[in-house]
Amino acid sequence: MNEIQVVAAGSNVAKFNLKRGNSSAHNVMSGDNSDNGDLSRMNSTGVCFPSVVEVDRDPSCVSFTTFNILAPIYKRIDPQNQGLRESDFRSFWLARNERILDCLLSESSSIMCLQEFWVGNEELVHMYAERLGDAGYRLFKLARTNNRGDGLLTAIHKEHLSVVNYRELLLNGFGDRVAQLLHVQSVAPLSQNKKGSCHQEFLIVNTHLLFPHDSSLCIVRLHQVYQILQYVELYQRENRLKPMPIILCGDWNGSKRGHVYKFLTSQGFVSSYDTASQYTDSYADANKWVSHRNHRGNICGVDFIWLCNPNQARKPLKTSWAEAVFSMLKYQLRKASLSEDDAFAFLKGDNCVDSVTYFSFSEALRKVKLIGEPYGLCFQQLQDLWNQADVDGNGVIDFEEFKQKIWNSTCPEHVLENFNGSMDDTITEHEQEAIGFKVKNAMLSPREVERGVWPEDYSLSDHARLTAVFSPARMRCCVSQL
Repeated sequence: MNEIQVVAAGSNVAKFNLKRGNSSAHNVMSGDNSDNGDLSRMNSTGVCFPSVVEVDRDPSCVSFTTFNILAPIYKRIDPQNQGLRESDFRSFWLARNERILDCLLSESSSIMCLQEFWVGNEELVHMYAERLGDAGYRLFKLARTNNRGDGLLTAIHKEHLSVVNYRELLLNGFGDRVAQLLHVQSVAPLSQNKKGSCHQEFLIVNTHLLFPHDSSLCIVRLHQVYQILQYVELYQRENRLKPMPIILCGDWNGSKRGHVYKFLTSQGFVSSYDTASQYTDSYADANKWVSHRNHRGNICGVDFIWLCNPNQARKPLKTSWAEAVFSMLKYQLRKASLSEDDAFAFLKGDNCVDSVTYFSFSEALRKVKLIGEPYGLCFQQLQDLWNQADVDGNGVIDFEEFKQKIWNSTCPEHVLENFNGSMDDTITEHEQEAIGFKVKNAMLSPREVERGVWPEDYSLSDHARLTAVFSPARMRCCVSQL
């Protein structure tokens, strides 16, 4: 196992689920915002204009940029020859990545989260380390497992933020995906706390989920997010952290209409871009913006900066996950044009009794490819689902339990872990003060994608760049969530 070299003194670096290969592929690299609208300007060719984030920065705000920069090993340059990639032509990938860096440095966000960073090319790695390092950023890179060649890069501006801790998460071989978790603290103290000055702390995750090449992989993407949130909870418990915001950045390879989106919203997360644009989760707002044109030529919105404030109500994680899996099951059954009664009969199988047994439940999930596939649910996950569905614990699922837990799944208020907080100054004996975030602004570049249009002359990447600005917000939180 190769240890990460930590540059800044006082930072704690730890590992999780650690099997490593090439040490150069995963290590630490050294090297606001006004209220008047746009964060930055860039035309469709990738040329950047002056950034509001850089020019008019409120020092108490934190800005985030997430960008899948399209690794040269994946960028096709000839439709007639799919095997020809940009990585074969140094002048091509070098020029494009210089333009990417120009845009990132023009925007000058507090935190940059990049996906498909070409960790396997030392020249490109050095170029990012040198240019971002010279601009005051501390860099963390993490390769995907099995030497896939690309990975993640997270850059933290040392003038604004210090890194308390850094962890790496390998997602158990599911598509060789990985995630980075950083525990970050503001350098300058905030003045909102009446008890004295305090530094804002928050957790940030950078990740890139598996592309859903077919519907059977949707369960994999859900499991990847579930693993990430499990690990975030574990980190909070082990370190006995006070309530603080959690920000998830990256390429989620799923839209607002997908199961991962619904799972995250059930956990109290909100999409920063949709919040800033005042978009809802309705069908009408689902396709108002896009951020990716995939290799099939389809355009969709898959890049998100998620925010969960410390006062946000949320369901227990295992409950949310089970509901998301049941939602997938229901989708498959309705796709087959099964009614409520027919769906129950499908789960019941050949049983003479009017209930679903564990065996028939397992067989039904196998038929819809939720288990039994290479990346399907494991035994323990199947057991967790069964325990959620068998409400009274009598060993079978009757029709009422089926309707409650699978067909018409809802979560009653009493199972929420936390309570919605408020912004007032009254703190009761069962609550404590916390500093959360308010979404101040957000923007996608190039600007055409905000109208759901993909510009044909955009060549910087096959993804748009998303930037969001958060301002600190004082709130109260229930002590029980610690």
